[in-house]
Formats: sequence, structure tokens, C-alpha cells
Amino acid sequence: MRSPRNSIFAIALLVCAPACAQERKLDILVKAYPESIASRDGNALVLRNGSRLDAGRDDPATAFATRISHASILDIFHQAYPEGAALAPPPADFDPGRYRNKPFFDAVYGDCRKGEVEKNLVPVVWLPKGWGQTIQFTRVGGAADRLRQVSAEIDELPASVRHAAWPIAGTYACRGVADQGQPSMHAYGAAIDLNLAFSQYWLWDQQKGHLGWANRMPREIVDSFERHGFIWGGRWYHYDTMHFEYRPELFAKR
Repeated sequence: MRSPRNSIFAIALLVCAPACAQERKLDILVKAYPESIASRDGNALVLRNGSRLDAGRDDPATAFATRISHASILDIFHQAYPEGAALAPPPADFDPGRYRNKPFFDAVYGDCRKGEVEKNLVPVVWLPKGWGQTIQFTRVGGAADRLRQVSAEIDELPASVRHAAWPIAGTYACRGVADQGQPSMHAYGAAIDLNLAFSQYWLWDQQKGHLGWANRMPREIVDSFERHGFIWGGRWYHYDTMHFEYRPELFAKR
């Protein structure tokens, strides 16, 4: 027979489970972006400047169109990023990492429209051995350092593989995402697009009337980026296979 004390403990665990899971996700954000986020207080993040951001909810009933354009902070974790998975077509509307909360990322990186992002951009020599061009990337959260590590790894790959990584199509650009207007991670200086000749982009394909996942980005390059906290746009149903962005919070298991 279960004791009253054990029954109370079991009930407490059931009550805690959803709330505790949300708190763990917010704790991941505190750890991933310590320069900007000081702590978690319940369902809010406390920023270094003393302001607070309510994390909102990750409601399973929220429609994809609503979540993609008006994501809460907790929506960032709505779909787990499949690090190391096969390079294969994702399920419908599987877009882990595309649910971005603008107030959160503005707090972490700054608002490019106010000139707040540029002050954190630093030079990175991309593929010193194979291409050797200097690009600009944010230093926030160690992003530029991680990109240098990716560059060094790709530089050691065979030329036939390495060529997918240069010439690049861009890094920092103060702009929104084409299909829904929210800031791109390029607007925070935290994304890089590789060789356009190796790219498949869902919106271009849709406009041409033949939407369908395809990929020419080598596995070795995807693996290198993922090892250093970058997600790949080829993991998305709304695919963008030249696109990589720094999202350390989505690699929390590591």
C-alpha cells in the first residue's frame, strides 16, 4: 500500500512536470547567453540591464503560421533540433530553430535598425587556406570564435568538398526573413550563407513551381557546423541548404 507521503510526492511530480520542463528550457538560455541574460525568475528571463522578458507559452494548439511569425521565447524549443541525423527530407512544417522571438534575440544581439549589432561584429578570415576572405560575424556568445573553428575544420577537407563553403553568399545583413518578415539571424550577425551554387531554397523552388527538399551540401560541412553550435537550414521543411546560424541553446544535451 502506498504511503500518503509517497502519494503526495507523486502528485507533486505530476504537477511540476510541465512547469519544471519550461524552467529547464529557460535555464538553458541563461547558460547559452550569459553576457545578456542574468537569471531566470519563474517564467521570465532577467536581463543584465535589469529588464525582464516573459517567456510566454509553447502551446501545442498554436498554428504553424502563428508560431513562425509570433513565437514566444518557449517556442524556440518547440521542435528539437536533430543534430547528427541523416540528411533527408524533414516532416511537414518541421522547422526547428525558425521559431524566433524578436524581443529575446534583440536583447541578446541588439537591434540592427538601431545600430546595436554592428558594434559586436568582428572580422573572421573564412577558409584561410582555401579562400582567405574576411567576413564579419558577431562575437556575442563566442559565435565568431566558433565560426573560426568551423573554418579551420572545413579548410582541411578535400577541395571537392570544401568548395561548397566558398565563395559565400553573405553573413550580416539587417533584413527580415523573406516569407514572414521577422528578423533573420543574419540581422544579428549570427548566420552565414555558403556557396549559392550548392543551395536549395524552398521559396525559390516554390516560385518556380517545384517545391521539394533536395540537398547538395556535403555531410562533412554540416557535421562541422553542428559540432560548434550552428544549426543547418537543410534540416527544415522550409529548407535553406546554404544557411547556417549560431544557436547554442538548441544543442543543450551537449
